[in-house]
Amino acid sequence: MSDAVIYALSPITFRLDLKDPFLFTAHHIDHFPKANANLGPATAAQHQEFNMYYGDTVPGFPEHPHTGFETITLVEQGVVDHFDSLGNGGRYGAGDVQWLSTGSGVEHCEMFPLLNEDRENPFELFQIWFNSSPEQKQQPADYKMFWREHIPHVSAKDTQGRDTNIRIISGQYQGTEAISRPPHSWAAAPENKVNIYLITLAPHATLTIPATTVTATRFAYFYQGDSLELANTQIQHKHLAELKPDVNIQLQAGEVEARILWLEGEPIGAPVAMRGPFVLNTNQELDDAFRRYRATHFGEWPWPSPAPVFSREQARFASYDGGQRKEFPEQS
Repeated sequence: MSDAVIYALSPITFRLDLKDPFLFTAHHIDHFPKANANLGPATAAQHQEFNMYYGDTVPGFPEHPHTGFETITLVEQGVVDHFDSLGNGGRYGAGDVQWLSTGSGVEHCEMFPLLNEDRENPFELFQIWFNSSPEQKQQPADYKMFWREHIPHVSAKDTQGRDTNIRIISGQYQGTEAISRPPHSWAAAPENKVNIYLITLAPHATLTIPATTVTATRFAYFYQGDSLELANTQIQHKHLAELKPDVNIQLQAGEVEARILWLEGEPIGAPVAMRGPFVLNTNQELDDAFRRYRATHFGEWPWPSPAPVFSREQARFASYDGGQRKEFPEQS
């Protein structure tokens, strides 16, 4: 291992432990079977082949609170139904990204309806817990959908004519800018250089990620493929590398296509006090937030159950402004 470039290398089963401005990332993978009429699994799990999480019928995470940070949800396979205490809802699927600023507090649920009754329902997503500055933690909650049709890509050939592709979720790559982030996000300011990429390399393809600043945090998670050469070091799939930020880093795929989640950005530099789904700066702030949540629930829950879902036929969409405005992705 090159100690000068790779600071740490860790095997990953589910949780990626990260550093400021990132908190952690969860990599959910489930091999759900065919669906029943109620959008749940038609058969029970065998030998932990899938997780029901906390849903009684439909897999997912029923109503729960957050405050003080952001969740960035990148769906690779499957469908997510979103509902929140702001009165907004939506459905998004493979290739889409939801960016939720929890700010001063919000309740939401994330359900994973199984839509296919005639075939299996594989499910995979990343959820990045991304910190907010002390000032941003006081702002109202907000969210934004990044539809797969709109997310910028940089596709190119390497010197041997092999395909490389970068989906730019945040920041920029080679002058191509991501969709704007919610306004009260640490990632919204260009000077914070928060770059989040989903990288796909054809077999044996090479790609160089340019240096960022010496003060930045930088991670690469190799989550699909047989092997990856990273900074002249061979790593196996499902390994997380913490990297030196101020150098160019070359990646090369192995015998099969490689996929990498790339995370980098300037640290916020504020104290972190984290308790369950709340992320603030002091224990006193956490105590105050829990008291406020018990008194207000961060607003009334306007939905008929803690774990609602849309119908099987519902197309992808998002609603904003308390459900007054709906947005559907423009098909490319």
